Amino acid sequence: MKRQTTVRKNLDLLDEFMKYAFDRPNVLEQIPRNASLVILPEGDPSLEKENRRTLNKLKARGEEIVAIKLKATKRKISKVG
Repeated sequence: MKRQTTVRKNLDLLDEFMKYAFDRPNVLEQIPRNASLVILPEGDPSLEKENRRTLNKLKARGEEIVAIKLKATKRKISKVG
């Protein structure tokens, strides 16, 4: 998967997570301040594979990580510019 595609898809996932967290602020309190958040999308095996690679790299470095599963959406991103 191209890096640009991975980034775009992860931004979509982050957007979905933030919408979820906006309605449930206590979710954000469960993520330690210095932790990296890795979203494992359900329904997008190629992105999940890429994000698991990132998760494993962070673990190998001894970084604090929070991994969550989130349903991948199929909506399109509107382009700015």
